[in-house]
Amino acid sequence: MTQGRPLLNRRLAGFGTTIFAEMSALAVRTGSLNLGQGFPDTDGPDEIREAAVRALRDGRGNQYPPGPGVPELRTAIADHQLRRYGLTHDPDTEVLVTAGATEAIAAAMLALLEPGDEVIALEPYYDSYAACIAMAGGTRVPVTLRPDRDTKTFRLDLGELRAAVTPRTRLILLNTPHNPTGTVLTREELAAVATLACERDLLVVTDEVYEHLVFEGEHIPLASFPGMRERTVSISSAGKTFSFTGWKVGWVTASAPLVSAVRTAKQYLTYVSAGPFQYAIAEALRLPDSYFENFRSDLRRKRDLLGDGLRAAGFEVYRPRGTYFITTDITPFGEKDAYAFCRALPERCGVVAIPNSVFYDDPDAGRSQVRFTFCKKDDVLREAVDRLRGLAS
Repeated sequence: MTQGRPLLNRRLAGFGTTIFAEMSALAVRTGSLNLGQGFPDTDGPDEIREAAVRALRDGRGNQYPPGPGVPELRTAIADHQLRRYGLTHDPDTEVLVTAGATEAIAAAMLALLEPGDEVIALEPYYDSYAACIAMAGGTRVPVTLRPDRDTKTFRLDLGELRAAVTPRTRLILLNTPHNPTGTVLTREELAAVATLACERDLLVVTDEVYEHLVFEGEHIPLASFPGMRERTVSISSAGKTFSFTGWKVGWVTASAPLVSAVRTAKQYLTYVSAGPFQYAIAEALRLPDSYFENFRSDLRRKRDLLGDGLRAAGFEVYRPRGTYFITTDITPFGEKDAYAFCRALPERCGVVAIPNSVFYDDPDAGRSQVRFTFCKKDDVLREAVDRLRGLAS
């Protein structure tokens, strides 16, 4: 204690060690299979890894890269948005490279919010959302995705979303495909969000890091809807799509004024990062369509492998339409506290998972939900399922 004040800024009071660090450390300590934190246990394409090595050897990116990102990557990002979604962006003024999507979200919140501004976020939400909003002095307003036990999916209540908007609302922070529920917002739902944003003059920040992992339905960028091009900050990254999560290469695409605002905040965070990896990801974004199709097909198969196994083990399983996470409910085991369940799970059967309750403002809303990731080798998933079958005995 110094001068009678807590050392931690009051905006971050309550934000301790992330659940991912806690549960991954538990996995290491107990020697358990880690189906908690979402990182693959195999690297991405060899040719992309070699592209990074080549950049290192050629001296490309070993010193500070340009603040907005290397031109090759910014051009590749703009080409990707045009080829995939018909969205046109000037790589010089409407694309910004960041240290992963997490920095992009932080920079967007710091740039676009004034203290007291309200931010609507779909819960359960990735834990950095809450911290980034808090650091910017914003007020988080959750709109809860509700589980539908008949369809085994989570859905957005558009009436609840509209009711959450007040005169203090500055922006909506949208995540689709959605972590942790696997929800993929439909064209109709996105159109309703776009209409609301235009009517109420709101900005929207969209986290689209799982854009290439949609198993049912389609990914439609909100920026492609009428009136949204000038009010949407679209965020994505290479980590999930190319299985190089440690490289931390993300990006922002938006109108020039929005990119300029976000860049102003970003330059005082990391300034620049991942120089040689930027050149490699520029090549990755130009991989043929077959890469993306095979990647999605392989993850869909892994989803079904783990989902079927969890169901057979006794979990209530919600079927994800995207991402590489499966949300389950533990009430069939007579359990109600997901956090206690996940803390005990490594000792009980040697598997680590994540309690969804930490992703809610009201932990009771997700008290019995547990998230597993399936971005692991087949033999790891099969072994995990075998171990989990012992829970019902």
